[in-house]
Amino acid sequence: MLPESIADRLKKTPGIIADSFPEATVLFADVVGFTTLAAEMSAPDLVSLLNKVFSRFDAIAAEHGAEKIKTIGDAYMVVAGVPAPRTDHVEIVADVALAMRAAILEVSAGTNVPMALRLGMHTGPVVAGVIGTHKFLYDLWGDTVNTASRMESHGVVGEIQVTEAVQQRLEGAYRFEDRGVSSIKGKGEMRTFLLLGPR
Repeated sequence: MLPESIADRLKKTPGIIADSFPEATVLFADVVGFTTLAAEMSAPDLVSLLNKVFSRFDAIAAEHGAEKIKTIGDAYMVVAGVPAPRTDHVEIVADVALAMRAAILEVSAGTNVPMALRLGMHTGPVVAGVIGTHKFLYDLWGDTVNTASRMESHGVVGEIQVTEAVQQRLEGAYRFEDRGVSSIKGKGEMRTFLLLGPR
């Protein structure tokens, strides 16, 4: 699925769509332990469970004005500030992350399947565009995307790890736990924080 504005652009002027955005906020969420679940569940049950989770995430993203980019296995990628620029993109993604973390616990309780998320977010410039000729995909590229992914993969189960850039943008409106400086693969030494919630 393409964002409605991007689909309209493709209909009117077929061809390459590539845009640069000086500011956007990207979130990655990964269902922890899903590989183990997959080995223990039947195919219909597995797909049904993942559909419950991602349907909730889709609704949360839409409610907050964020844009779902794609799912990658049991991981979910969302952005705000793209394809429509907006100044509150960091706050939007923070609220999406907090809502997603609560939603996975509700789904887990309702299905009696233990699940948790590991989430990571970063803000900065991105390039967005459409690739493919038969199955179109609206995707994002750039260091901001890679850093958000690293925040997730180097994060803590059940927590939302963010960069110092995110913490600085949200300081005063949200609560954080300082994790100090740690080595992040491909990024070197970075100071990271856990997003705890609004003040």
